[in-house]
Amino acid sequence: MKHGRVCLTVAVALAATTVCGQVHRMEHVDSTTLGRNYDLNPVVVTGTGHHQRLKQTATPVRVLSRREIQEQGIATIEDALTRMMPQASMAPSSMGTFLRLNGLGNKYVLILINGQKLTGDISGNVDLGRINMARVKRIEVLDGAASSLYGSDAIGGVINIITDQPTSALVNLSNDARVSGEGKLTESVTLDVYKDGFGSYTSFTHDRADSYQTYTEEYKKGSDTETQPTIAPLFTGYRSNLVSQKFSWAPTRRLAFNAGLGYNHKITDRPNTNPDVAGGTDYEMRYKGLRWNVGGIYKFDDRNSLQADITIDRFRYGKEYDVQTAAYEVGDYVQSKKQRSIERQVKAILGLLPQGTTIIGSDWHLDKLMATSGNINQEAYTLAYYAQHEQQLAIGSGMLTATVGTRLDYHKDFGNNLAPKASLMYSLGPVNVRATYSAGFRAPGLDELYYHYFSVNRGKAQITFGNRDLDPERSHYVALNAEYRTKELAVSLTGYMNSIRDMVVRHDIDVDEQSLAMLQNEFPEMTAQQAAQLQRYSLYQNSDKGDVKGLLLNVSANVLPGLNVSANYAWTYARTKANGQWTVMERSIRNAATVAVNYHHAWRRYALNVNLNGRLQSKTYYTSYEDAPGFGLWNLNTSHSFDCTRWAFVEPSIGIDNLFDRTDCRIDSSNRRYALYSPGRMVTVGLKLRLKK
Repeated sequence: MKHGRVCLTVAVALAATTVCGQVHRMEHVDSTTLGRNYDLNPVVVTGTGHHQRLKQTATPVRVLSRREIQEQGIATIEDALTRMMPQASMAPSSMGTFLRLNGLGNKYVLILINGQKLTGDISGNVDLGRINMARVKRIEVLDGAASSLYGSDAIGGVINIITDQPTSALVNLSNDARVSGEGKLTESVTLDVYKDGFGSYTSFTHDRADSYQTYTEEYKKGSDTETQPTIAPLFTGYRSNLVSQKFSWAPTRRLAFNAGLGYNHKITDRPNTNPDVAGGTDYEMRYKGLRWNVGGIYKFDDRNSLQADITIDRFRYGKEYDVQTAAYEVGDYVQSKKQRSIERQVKAILGLLPQGTTIIGSDWHLDKLMATSGNINQEAYTLAYYAQHEQQLAIGSGMLTATVGTRLDYHKDFGNNLAPKASLMYSLGPVNVRATYSAGFRAPGLDELYYHYFSVNRGKAQITFGNRDLDPERSHYVALNAEYRTKELAVSLTGYMNSIRDMVVRHDIDVDEQSLAMLQNEFPEMTAQQAAQLQRYSLYQNSDKGDVKGLLLNVSANVLPGLNVSANYAWTYARTKANGQWTVMERSIRNAATVAVNYHHAWRRYALNVNLNGRLQSKTYYTSYEDAPGFGLWNLNTSHSFDCTRWAFVEPSIGIDNLFDRTDCRIDSSNRRYALYSPGRMVTVGLKLRLKK
């Protein structure tokens, strides 16, 4: 692993065979497209629960389109969010990716795929590697509480992954690959078949990366001055495979069915334990997920429809040993956690009144958790009913849109919870002014309720207890938004406040003689040496309050034909209150911005696309450790499309990630208090072929 190295690699990808009555060309190699503008008013669904243009939705939604993602050379969901949304940040590790949105962490952000919750977390971090970027049509991000539509966990925001389902060609075959330094490779193969209302959509994605460091020393345990060599990586390498299959069938124009299945397997690739140097591990983390769903929709007419979906999601992870220990042989697998969820949704979208849309729905959700190390085998269910009405009224030369809704959730352990929502939007030509109030809630997780956790890390015991007396977390979110939107320019400014009470946090409790005796009785497997070294244990409690205030500014302009410029800025002031004192929220970032400049032009049989994007942010706050410094990270990506043969389109691409070679080389005692995880400047290269008939 070398800091700042530049690695040039060539990827060859076979892409897109079309067999139909005529050849379909990709829009970005069409020789008639001399200039191309971004769509500044796309269709969205997340904010109000039904499809409408972004300009018409009463709740502001940020949309990341597939075109923007591809033109920036983005291959992962983590890069898509952090390069394009300043209010989002990521901290990758072997225990999943720690996501923050608007100052709040993973457990307050709801991840959806086509409106269905993505289950499967690793120490509270949702496994974002289960998202198939090859199928992403767009990513819709709703800031703030949204429990009136989506229930528990939607306190900090909702990220809804909308997948693609082509219906324009008989057969499409594609293979897309991108490689760069540090062993990074992402390759996706898709096969789509569509005829007479029947569609089959198959995809396979292989993703891999090597572990790397930006430091070679770490502080010794218990010391802030003495260091020792380490092989512990800043970024944990992995090998991942994801397979998905979806079928659709529309026997009539009004009736449609769909069924899908997805399987993923991932294993880390970390340095092995070495007796001569710190930082190695005896095992790799192995993850597996299986997700399937069936659903259907019946459209009575253009304004009235009924849809139903069932989703079953299974996820598990554990330790696969690649070093022999006293207890395990090489190849042994020890399961740590197994999760299962079942979700049933029924929703009616109705046009009961002129210029009005009413949504009525019901959800039933079952969560089950089996954790060996946490000694849990528990389940909990939630039954919910919700209703929302949106009405448009002409006032003078403008239009007023009012939305009111509420959701009633009955949770097995916490009874009833009511989450209302109200929003107003006044539109006058290209100008929109919005005001929103929404309530959020989050039921404590099964681990927070029932954990009886004992583990040994580097010879030291770690103990955590759940708490069955926890209360749900609740929040109140208010926002004001002003927007100007035309085909050439979109400007949006949002100010918001999010207040959370009864935050569930893990508190450390000092060990005394009485508590040590209790812990030894609870965990007889703890050795005398481990007990002698034990200084504290953890207990989940409702003790903190949260307060987040922020501003979001988004600007996008089609400056000239083929030239688009966008800039986004987020100011976030996130605090927690514990024991009567306010402190800055862990891992929060006060100022962050993203910038992108994209140029596209076509000359007969050749098209050029150039994209420059950057992320700039101030320091990341840590409560008990040194803050991570701010940084500016810039990336350049170019793609070149050639319609030069009778049998194929050719599209090579080349780019540079981290143009100015920024890295964080600090020595950190925990090896986790970072904000920038780049290994340095890297060249990325790719090549695509699109076969013709």
